[in-house]
Amino acid sequence: MGFFPVFLELAGRRCLVVGGGLVAERRVEGLLAAGAAVTVISPALTPRLAALASEGRISHEPRGYRTGDLDGVDLAFAATDRGEVNAALAAEGHARGVWVNAADDPANCTFILPALVRRGDLTVAVSTGGTSPALARAIREELERYLTAEYATLAEIAAEARRAMRAAGLVADARTWQRALGPEVRRLIVERGPEAAKRHLLELLGVTSCA
Repeated sequence: MGFFPVFLELAGRRCLVVGGGLVAERRVEGLLAAGAAVTVISPALTPRLAALASEGRISHEPRGYRTGDLDGVDLAFAATDRGEVNAALAAEGHARGVWVNAADDPANCTFILPALVRRGDLTVAVSTGGTSPALARAIREELERYLTAEYATLAEIAAEARRAMRAAGLVADARTWQRALGPEVRRLIVERGPEAAKRHLLELLGVTSCA
């Protein structure tokens, strides 16, 4: 079975995480970064999750999962090591049309999570469709070495250049962008700073002013 890769807009969406351990903590951190409204159901929490709850950044129900917990939920995550809990959450999700991810339990998932490399606004996702998470992690680690810190700046500069082109009424095709965003721009970021790199990029794209 294949998977359709997609990035979700979760700002303000209600997301449920069942479990209070380190896996749940990673899920919660990612959801908060996406602006989701997060509820955690678990008898106990990691210190980090407990701090988030005390700060009011997440809601916490100090108990186990029970049927009905998916009322009004947009996305759900099972982050426990109990297969029966994962299966029950997945069954309720299927009945209610709520997408569910169960950590390390693909049989109870209606979506899976890729390995991610983030550099500012640049995000690269790697997945094997759940068949080999270890391979996905290994590829992610290779990409982390390749996608060095200047790629975050490159993403910012590319966004600024795109806005400048629109303001100037200019259009560049994919091949022009590919040539313009080559190694020279990254070298300038490192050696001369973002402004010099942006000027060079705009020149390659035919924009004569950075204004």
